[in-house]
Amino acid sequence: MAPRTIASFFEERGVPSLPPPAYYPGHPSFPLSSAHPYHSSAYVSESYSSGSPRNIRRTSSTSSSPPSSFLSSEWIDRPIGTEDRVERTQSNTRVHDEYISPEPIDQQPSEKNKGKGSKEGKEQHSVAVQEVVELDTEYEVNLLPEEHPQNLPNWRKWLAVVIVSCCSFCVSGSSSMAAFTETAVSEDFHISHEIAVLSVSLFVEGMALGPLLTGPLSEMYGRNITYRASFTLMFAFSFGVAFAPDTAVYLIFRFLSGLVGSTFLSVAGGTVSDLFTNEDVANPMAFYTCSPFIGPIFGPLVSGFINQNLNWRWTYYILTIWIFVQTILLYICIPETYVPILRKWKAARVRKSMGDDNYWAPLDKQDKNMATAMLVSFYKPFELIFYERMALLLNLWTSFVLGILYLTFQAFPIIFTEKHGFSIQQSGLTFLGIGVGMVCAMPTQKYFNSLVVRDAKKNGGMAPPESRLYMGEIGAILVPISLFWLSFTTYASVPWIVPIIASIPFGAGLYYVFTAVFTYLVTAYRPLAASAMAGNTAMRCTFAAVFSLFAGYMYQGMGTVGATALLAGIMSVMAPLPFIFRRIGPRLREKSRFAAH
Repeated sequence: MAPRTIASFFEERGVPSLPPPAYYPGHPSFPLSSAHPYHSSAYVSESYSSGSPRNIRRTSSTSSSPPSSFLSSEWIDRPIGTEDRVERTQSNTRVHDEYISPEPIDQQPSEKNKGKGSKEGKEQHSVAVQEVVELDTEYEVNLLPEEHPQNLPNWRKWLAVVIVSCCSFCVSGSSSMAAFTETAVSEDFHISHEIAVLSVSLFVEGMALGPLLTGPLSEMYGRNITYRASFTLMFAFSFGVAFAPDTAVYLIFRFLSGLVGSTFLSVAGGTVSDLFTNEDVANPMAFYTCSPFIGPIFGPLVSGFINQNLNWRWTYYILTIWIFVQTILLYICIPETYVPILRKWKAARVRKSMGDDNYWAPLDKQDKNMATAMLVSFYKPFELIFYERMALLLNLWTSFVLGILYLTFQAFPIIFTEKHGFSIQQSGLTFLGIGVGMVCAMPTQKYFNSLVVRDAKKNGGMAPPESRLYMGEIGAILVPISLFWLSFTTYASVPWIVPIIASIPFGAGLYYVFTAVFTYLVTAYRPLAASAMAGNTAMRCTFAAVFSLFAGYMYQGMGTVGATALLAGIMSVMAPLPFIFRRIGPRLREKSRFAAH
């Protein structure tokens, strides 16, 4: 049986065909799609569609034929019973014309009037209800290809990566620069050495808590304004540290400096991810990963020379000048890279230029309650840690590695000053071994990138996140080897150069471990990459803050050999983690409600 059409419906009732009007109320300016609501058979169907009409103006008229506005030739032969919905794309702008279910235009005679032939029944049959539908058309704004940050010139993308990496280097370097001011600060403020050590621990704890605050700020207002506010405040707080009149002011401003500076330990990784695709992100992410870990090596080196020749406050005078220079570069050279913010800005520009408030971006329709955003930012990273075994164990692994690095700021002066008679500036130079190891590991990035490409070819062009853990496997071996080597060369009878050489594999392992874990978290939990990085930062910085406090007691109680060997043993126990997760990671991600599948 042929489908019943609107034309056949009117032919049965002797209604003549009318020419299509040039315009009727609510008619869009673009050509009608075959699925447009004006083609809908709902105008003549005997049953109502589900849902209530919206923005409909109803007028009743007595007529022997339906309103001419519905007799367009584009829909007259449309079969009855067709559902309607329009979704079209013009210039990367999606337009949704929502389906509206109007009432039938021709009511059939009621059962009690059927067959009576009464005049009332005939008039009932000829009454039509005209439905004038006024559509609310909304336009979702998207970026054109040339507007996307990943399509910026390569030099500009790398300039942004270098500047945010230098800022991260500055923040982490300032955390360790205080290590060589502790003796002078304790004498100046008449406090114990343990209290002076808090200048490092409180700064690092500020770095642990900061990402939980700056993460939602960067996603609500953009990365660029968060960077600028962060370093402007850090510049101001550095004055408070440099000119502190007493211990309380000194420690409070150290904590606040770490809190605002922590932006670059979490949000900056998002900037790198914004600028590069999954296929190209490895090299810039590796460059960025080095910066927060070379910084703590560089800090004692500079601070040692300053504190041996100048007053301890000059450490913070020089640091303040450095922060000021970085702040100027942030204002001049860094573009906004967060795509949802760029879409929001574009939608605002279009609304203003077109005088039409129907243009929107996804952020315009999200909850703008800052308190809610902060609450989500606080619990989401920890929810990820508690429910994801991979994230928990990898974060624990990196936390121990960073804790050991910050522990060396207390351990190396004991090893080299007490046993080898080094001066303050010479003790600062002993950290060069770790720095050399990190620098030597960087050129190997190309080899590990080739392994990722190889895995991508095996998986239809998309490398699994577990491919990033090849580097972690090497780091898992190098770190305990270096620590065991270092522990048995800390005797005074062993030449001082030997423990420094022993620290080189630790620096290389540090680079491999953090590059592997950071890149894995960003790719495996891409929908929640910021939360994954915030959880990692909070956990590892808390470990670093605590390790700095008990390092002196541990090395004095257990000796340099026993204390370092204990750390080597812990890292040996955790060494199998990247090997295990590279093999079972895909199965765990399939069961995960957070990971990208």
